Amino acid sequence: MGLALQIVFLAVCLTLVSDDARPNPAALPPPPPASPTAIVIGFVGGFVRHDDRVHTEVLLANRLRGDFSSVAVQLFENHRGKDAHDSVLRLLHAGRPGALSPEEKQNARIIIFGHSWGASETVELARQLEKDGIPVALTIQVDSVSKFGENDSLIPANVEQAVNFYQIDGLLHGKSLIRAANPSKTQILGNFRSEYKDKPLSCGQYPWYDRTFMKPHIQIECDPNVWNKVDSLIRTNLSVEAHDTSARTGAPQNTANR
Repeated sequence: MGLALQIVFLAVCLTLVSDDARPNPAALPPPPPASPTAIVIGFVGGFVRHDDRVHTEVLLANRLRGDFSSVAVQLFENHRGKDAHDSVLRLLHAGRPGALSPEEKQNARIIIFGHSWGASETVELARQLEKDGIPVALTIQVDSVSKFGENDSLIPANVEQAVNFYQIDGLLHGKSLIRAANPSKTQILGNFRSEYKDKPLSCGQYPWYDRTFMKPHIQIECDPNVWNKVDSLIRTNLSVEAHDTSARTGAPQNTANR
């Protein structure tokens, strides 16, 4: 299939995802704390709404909000990268006017994650924060699909740790390899492959056309094994021990999910 047809197929499928997702809005999240101890930003894929409870990213964000009252957890559509960036700057500066101080920048503790186009936007937000001189503790990509004009395979040097979960089946599949722009600054925790041919997941809440035309891409999004690892990595980095680089031992082993 040619590139043009692939693009059309992707656009149609992702539009269908957004249409069926509308009846599943979540309750409005509580406002973020005025001076958060950490910031977690998530991006949903395709044209999915940030409050669609079918999607695992939304459920994960809701759990984190409930368990970490001092942490600002926000979820965005992947086309709202500028809104996410502006929100991070406001949270770091506690809503005060003026520019961020060097101390506010260096004391930032930011985690970014996303699925599909949301994973591509994860890297793009980290790159924007690099221009601001703001470090990122962790980026997590799940079946990352590059957005036009973005490079989701090269992790910028302001990111301390990065991890990539992917699958390679179907027309729509994730980036199989991420690498550090500066390996002395960024630790790549691994590129972890998942396979669903032998042990398929039903993802029953998703619309039939998602499960038919984007089956592997959707299966990794609803795979509890993958997202339990995502959850664990985020929680490890939010813990007191995660502030000590030598204590960061929560990364999964670099083996495929078979």
